[in-house]
Parts: sequence; structure tokens; C-alpha cells
Amino acid sequence: MLLLAFDTATPAVTAAIGESGADGSFTPRASASSVDARRHGELLSPTIRSLTEEAGVALADLGAIAVGVGPGPYTGLRVGLATAHALADALGIACHGVTTLDALAFATKRNGPFVAMTDARRKEVFWARYDDHLTRVGEVAVERPADLDTGGLPLVGDGARMYADVFGEAASAPEPVYPDAAAMAELALYRLHRGEALPEPTPLYLRRPDAVVPGAPKKVRQWVR
Repeated sequence: MLLLAFDTATPAVTAAIGESGADGSFTPRASASSVDARRHGELLSPTIRSLTEEAGVALADLGAIAVGVGPGPYTGLRVGLATAHALADALGIACHGVTTLDALAFATKRNGPFVAMTDARRKEVFWARYDDHLTRVGEVAVERPADLDTGGLPLVGDGARMYADVFGEAASAPEPVYPDAAAMAELALYRLHRGEALPEPTPLYLRRPDAVVPGAPKKVRQWVR
């Protein structure tokens, strides 16, 4: 199966095309990443187009799409999810979600416990604890770095790098800093081959958005002399 994976839940716009064999083996066909927190909408579609050219395939050749569901800032996250749904609908193929922190964790290939975290803005981080690169323990959460008890485990991700002064030695080797779509594609195909369920391709929000629906307009009292 050919699978297109991409994630826009962090400042990175990352996309990749990977292929799985009948035995579950994974072959990366093409991948690209760039970091620009303000240009997700401008970068994603051209990146996907260039990947199909590099891999020598057409969009119609794809068998499935995997998209990062976050958590992440609202605008960037919606760019990836809207693109994934539009492509899957147009091509008539399945669209699967992948938790962004799971993709970040998988890319580490670590076999021991660690914590993955990304920047949540507002001086907070999105984080999750892992027993190894495949096994998350508990749910993804959002918290202020100073209030987060990591148990002294090694930390990876942009959140660890940003708050290295808070976390100290645990954040000394935070790579990979951003999720990588090639790892996301491999993770998605691995789980699909094993018959495991992937998350629905819907945004994982851990707090309310900054924007709110305006309330009813205030009544203006008109004075007549």
C-alpha cells in the first residue's frame, strides 16, 4: 500500500510517501520537512505535489492518507486535517489519524521510558509519557513546564528544547525536535498491518480556542433632547 502522511500540528510542515509490503516491511519513497509556523497553508499542497513527482507516483496511486491530529495550535492543525479530508474524499480512499506526539515518539526509536513534548504556546507544553517508541502510557496532556513531573525521564521534542532551563539535564538531548512524516507513515502502516485501530482524523484539542463567538450586541440608549 502507498500511503501519504503529513502533519501540521507544530511549526514544522512535514510530509512523506511510504509503501508497505505484504510482510509489513516499510519502504520510504519521498519525504520533505520545513519549519515555518506561519505558512502551513502555503507550504503543504506544494510539498505534497513535489513528493508525488519525486516518488514517481500520482495521487490516484495512493491507498490511504495518515494525518497528524495534534494536539497543536488551532490554525496549523486545521490546515493539515482539512487537506487530508479533501484529498481522501476526492480520491475515495481511507483517511487515518495519528497523534502527533506518537509520531514524534516513534521517530526516536527509543527502547526505554521517556517523555515527548511539543510547544503548546501560552508558556505550556503538550506532553505524554512513553515506555518505548511504540507504547504511550496514559493520555496526552497540557501543562506548564514548572508544574510538570517528568519523573526524571529523558525528554524529547520542541517543548523540551524550549524549556531546557526548567527541565535541566533531562532535556539535554531533545532530538527529534519536530515530528517527521516518514516516521508517521511507517507508524501508520505498521499499525494497519497489525490490524490495530488508528485514531479518527479529527483534531485533538486539549483546551478551548482563543477565538470566541461574539455575544449579543449591547443595546444603545438614544437620548433625545
